[in-house]
Amino acid sequence: MLVLVAPGQGAQTPGFLTPWLDLPGAADRIAAWSDAIGLDLAHYGTKADADEIRDTAVAQPLLVAAGLLSAAALGASPGVVAGHSVGEITAAALAGVLDDEAALRFVRTRGLGMAEAAAVTDTGMAALLGGDPEVTVAHLEKLGLTPANVNGSGQIVAAGTAEQIAALTQDMPEGVRRVVELKVAGAFHTHHMAPAVEKLRAAAGELQVADPTVTYVSNADGKTVATGAEVITRLVGQVANPVRWDLCMETFKELGVTALVEAAPGGTLVGLAKRALPGVKTLALKTPDDLDAARALISEHAGA
Repeated sequence: MLVLVAPGQGAQTPGFLTPWLDLPGAADRIAAWSDAIGLDLAHYGTKADADEIRDTAVAQPLLVAAGLLSAAALGASPGVVAGHSVGEITAAALAGVLDDEAALRFVRTRGLGMAEAAAVTDTGMAALLGGDPEVTVAHLEKLGLTPANVNGSGQIVAAGTAEQIAALTQDMPEGVRRVVELKVAGAFHTHHMAPAVEKLRAAAGELQVADPTVTYVSNADGKTVATGAEVITRLVGQVANPVRWDLCMETFKELGVTALVEAAPGGTLVGLAKRALPGVKTLALKTPDDLDAARALISEHAGA
């Protein structure tokens, strides 16, 4: 069985969209989406520097657009879909819950709302590598930080104020090998994002929603979700609540997933899967050059 996954914020790099725009019809799709949301996706995906695409309001629509573009080029029919953080919106579109343009409009609202919330207080996020999860979480709570992403494979991402992140780098939990500050502009998936939740809830009321046509696995608790209405409810609340990617990967095991393909800009989730899902074949879509290998993998595993 194949799972198609979509990465979250931080996966973007300058110019990563460039090779994808050479595919037939890709530039036209990106132009149409850009017009729909009032953001020049082609510019930001091909010419903008790292600081420009670090902006939450830019990064989030850019990631969803890239994920949808690469998945369309792949032409796969996965048995399971999931996304990490903003990648859940990509997954919702891949599952048929939202059409592509609605997904881009929704993520544009999400990005703007989260950027506005992040501007209130100087906040950030940092990845902790290694250590016992229970010990790490207790230590983070002592410092006033939130375990915003529990990613499995020995990785937890903490979120909080700049002062709290700075304290963490000087006072690491026992067993943690390294703390790496992330290139994101806020404490996502924490109470700092509460204002963005209200904006998303209002936007969600205007969406045309369908039930998933494939198995959809949720970040909230790793559970599968059967109705479109519940998918959207979870997408709204997710902004201010932790991402449990570790539980998503546990569900992949339970569902009998044998292959995992990560939509563009792929790499992060494949890295986690290689450590947490031994025996599962993995492939990241980084450029269109990866499409043939992905299709070959899919032909072996889709519907197995």
